[in-house]
Formats: sequence, structure tokens, C-alpha cells
Amino acid sequence: MGSNSSRIGDLPKNEYLKKLSGTESVSENDPFWNQLLSFSFPAPTSSTELKLLEEATISVCRSLGSDSEDLLEEFVCCLMQLITDIPLLDITYEISVEAISTMVVFLSCQLFHKEVLRQSISHKYLMRGRCLLYTSKLVKTLLYNFIRQEKPPPPGTHVFPQQSDGGGLLYGLASGVATGLWTVFTLGGVGSRAAAAPELSSPLANQSLLLLLVLANLTDAADAPNPYRQAIMSFKNTQDNSPFPSSIPHAFQINFNSLYTALCEQQTSDQATLLLYTLLHQNSNIRTYMLARTDMENLVLPILEILYHVEERNSHHVYMALIILLILTEDDGFNRSIHEVILKNITWYSERVLTEISLGSLLILVVIRTIQYNMTRTRDKYLHTNCLAALANMSAQFRSLHQYAAQRIISLFSLLSKKHNKVLEQATQSLRGSLSSNDVPLPDYAQDLNVIEEVIRMMLEIINSCLTNSLHHNPNLVYALLYKRDLFEQFRTHPSFQDIMQNIDLVITFFSSRLLQAGAELSVERVLEIIKQGVVALPKDRLKKFPELKFKYVEEEQPEEFFIPYVWSLVYNSAIGLYWNPQDIQLFTMDSD
Repeated sequence: MGSNSSRIGDLPKNEYLKKLSGTESVSENDPFWNQLLSFSFPAPTSSTELKLLEEATISVCRSLGSDSEDLLEEFVCCLMQLITDIPLLDITYEISVEAISTMVVFLSCQLFHKEVLRQSISHKYLMRGRCLLYTSKLVKTLLYNFIRQEKPPPPGTHVFPQQSDGGGLLYGLASGVATGLWTVFTLGGVGSRAAAAPELSSPLANQSLLLLLVLANLTDAADAPNPYRQAIMSFKNTQDNSPFPSSIPHAFQINFNSLYTALCEQQTSDQATLLLYTLLHQNSNIRTYMLARTDMENLVLPILEILYHVEERNSHHVYMALIILLILTEDDGFNRSIHEVILKNITWYSERVLTEISLGSLLILVVIRTIQYNMTRTRDKYLHTNCLAALANMSAQFRSLHQYAAQRIISLFSLLSKKHNKVLEQATQSLRGSLSSNDVPLPDYAQDLNVIEEVIRMMLEIINSCLTNSLHHNPNLVYALLYKRDLFEQFRTHPSFQDIMQNIDLVITFFSSRLLQAGAELSVERVLEIIKQGVVALPKDRLKKFPELKFKYVEEEQPEEFFIPYVWSLVYNSAIGLYWNPQDIQLFTMDSD
């Protein structure tokens, strides 16, 4: 039978596929299996071929699905065993990729529902029963696949023959698994469009990460929490010898140093950034380890680069990067240490040549740039809030701010001030217009004014926090403040800002007086020298104390409404060799980013 060949058009009439999907039991020793596997069948290589495969095998799939659901749990357990127990070798690489891809497809029924699924066939088998035993082992294997970034083996080392006409019949079907045997389970099919193929060096790492994110974001079962999320929340470093509490299920250990290195190197992709967010937010062991690292720049710089290229990134990727910064800035040790790390020649920062700058000052520059971009383009209040919260968390620990960072803080305040004046003028004109005509609906300038005043107050609180807590460390900020002191005049008597303006006004008045005494035509160096001397002379008790600025990231209620569509959009766009009909996708709109 080895010379037998099969075309896609012949599959509906193939006697062996009919027997495979029929009701008759076939023993494992039956010659049928050798006969089935002896067929030569070209693996699909395009979405067109995958669509043809789906259409040709739909009757086989329906028959298999209707009669074999009792075997589904067994099949899912076998997939988990394949993923976790087979050692990763050249000859097993493709088997691992196919097993993981098949798991992704098994879970993809979510794609074809507009609402987040809270119970499904995947929940039924993955949340309880025999599959539950593989939870920690599966999560650990997927993490290590991501860490190792193993490249595909060279040609000639595959477990299946790579003939010009393809491998065996089963291999051809497996390669198009999303199109064939799983159609009946996923309620969808293969489409006319493949996602843009990402240039990835490791298909195994990519598919593993996507499956891990899908599992981590499954909703809890009615009677049990998501075990895969529990495993992600509780795993520890291999160097941690303390016993796991008996109350923690699905616990395991992994090499944190290797995981940290992989996360630092892979942040160009949405899914790696989402994994970093997930671990930082949910696993306190990982968070503590990362915050104790002495090379945090390796993690922070890729995150800053994502934010810097905000125009090129989708909004979800930017959100995740920003929330990661917010989580990091909740830690005072992080806020201090980033000002001690000196960087040289940041080539991707193009607005200005930065030959030497602290990581802390660079972080401030990038966050302020993100705020300014948001003000002129997207006008997303959520983005504003998180940017300002990160700056506020850092403000009491600002140290030796780069002169450009200090300038940008004041420049942002200047931009906000101009915007405030413009909206105030529009509101005044609108009010006058409303007195003469009641027929025309007017824009809600009062709401716009309220939002801009909230942001201005936040900026004033950030400046005040720095002056109150670390004035002597930041002569460049005092210099920038004095240079643009006229900006603050209009807010001194404003009822919304009077209290927070006291310290800023005191600093401006104190140092302006000392500069006046020093005479005219002072150089920049001389002004900075006077500021440094004045810092020592300024009585600290004259600065009014305010509550410390501290913001903590908290997930929205029902976070799955955001994360599940996001994760599946990443699967749809980034999974290798898997295709779904875009017309059948209900979970998210196809033009969404």
C-alpha cells in the first residue's frame, strides 16, 4: 500500500477515512492503521488548499465528531502527554509543534462566539478529570519552549518523510488540522486569508506561548478556578528551596534567570509583552525576583522602545507596555535604582542625541512623549491616566534628572496650560452663543475643561512631589521651572490649584530672588551653581507636606472581556500554519488591531 497516493478531491470517498470515522471499533493491532498511514498525501501549504481540505473532509469530520465525543477526553490527554513527555529532539520537533497547534485549535471555539465562553467542551475536559493531572507539567513545558526558542531542525531530520509529494496521509491531515478533523468541534473553518506570516526563528516557541496565553485566560469553571492560571500564579525559582504551601495546587519550579533573559529578548512581540504583564501582575515570586535584578535596563529598555514607537504599535501592545511600567513603579527600590543606571547612545531615540542619560530620565522622557502623542492623536483618557500614574509613583524618587528630561516635564505643563486656555476660551464663547440661540446643540466644553484640569493638577502634584522630596537632587528641574516661571502665574489663584501651587510658588520666588541678587547676564553654569547653593539655604520646613503620590494597578472588573478577545486576536494573526475563515470570526472585528 506504500505506493498509494491520495488527492484532496478523493478524500470524501477514501475507504480508510470512512472506517476511521465510522462506528465500528478498530483494534490497535489491526492492519488498517498501517494501510491508513501508507497513503501519500501532500500537506496543504496555502489557505486555498486548506479551504479545499476543509470542504473535502467535512462529512468525515461530522461523522467522527458525532460518534467519537466520548474519546475526546482521551485524545486531549494524549495531546498533553505528547507535549509534556516526548523529549525535544530534531525528529520530534514537528510532532511537538503539531500537538500544541492541535490544542490551540481545540480551544478555538471561542473565536466563533461574540460573548466570552464560560462553559464549553474545552472547559469540560481541561478544568477537571484526567487532564487536570497534566496542568503544572504542561505550563512548565510551554514556558521552557518559550525560554529555549528552539529553531526547527534542518531538512532531512523530520520524523515524517519530506518527499516532494508530501508525507503520509495522516501527516497531511495533521498539517491542516484546523481545517479538517476539528471543524466540528470549533464550529468554524478555514478561511480565504492567512495572517501575515511573522518572521519567527522558533515556531515551537511561538505556538507554545500562544497556547500558554490561551490557557491562562480561560474563564474559571462554575465550581473551580482556572488551574492553568493557578499554576502561572504560583511557580517558583529552581533556586528557591522553601516548601510549597499545601494550599497551592499545580505548583512547580522553573529557572527564573533563563525566563528573565527570554522575556528581555522577546519583547518585540505582543504575546511576549502580554506574558511579561501576566507574570508580573499574577506571580509575586517573579515580581520580587525581577525587581531585585541589577540589570533591569535589559527589561525596561525594550518596554520603553515599544512606547517610543507608539505610532507603529497597536493600542493593546502599548497598554500592556505602559501597565508593566506602572507595576514596576509601584516599587520604591525600582524608582531609586533606575536613576543609578547610566546609559550611553540610545540610538532609537531620535528627537535628540542622548550620549549619556540615566534609565530613570529616559523613562520620564518616553512616558511624557507618550502623553503628548496621546493628546494630539488618540486622546485616550485611560492612556493618560496610566502614564501620569507611573510618573507620580516615581516623582518622590526623581534623582539627578537630565536637563532634557526636566525641560520636557515643564514643556508638557506648558502644552497643558495652552490647551486649558484654549478650551476655556471655547467654553466662554459657547456660553455667549447659547444666550443668543437655544436651537443649536453645544459641545460639552465643561467636561473637556474638567478633564484637562485633572491632568494639570496631576502634573502640578508630580512637580510638587519632586520639589518636596528631592529638591537637592534636581537642580535641572529647578532651572527649567525658573526659565518658564511665567507659565505658573495663572494657576496661583485658581481655586483648583491654589493648595498645590504653594510649594511651587515658594521655590520659584526663593530662587528668583537669589538669581536677582547675583546680577544679570548669568551663564547656565552660574545659574545652576546658584541653585545648588540655594537648595542648602532653603528651609525645608517651609515646604508644605502633602500625602505621598502612590498609584497601584488594579485590573478592571471582568478583565476577561478585554484579555480573551486580545489573546485570540494574537492567535489569529500570529499562529503558524493555522487558518480560520475571517467571515466566521465573531469574537472581535477583523479590522481591529
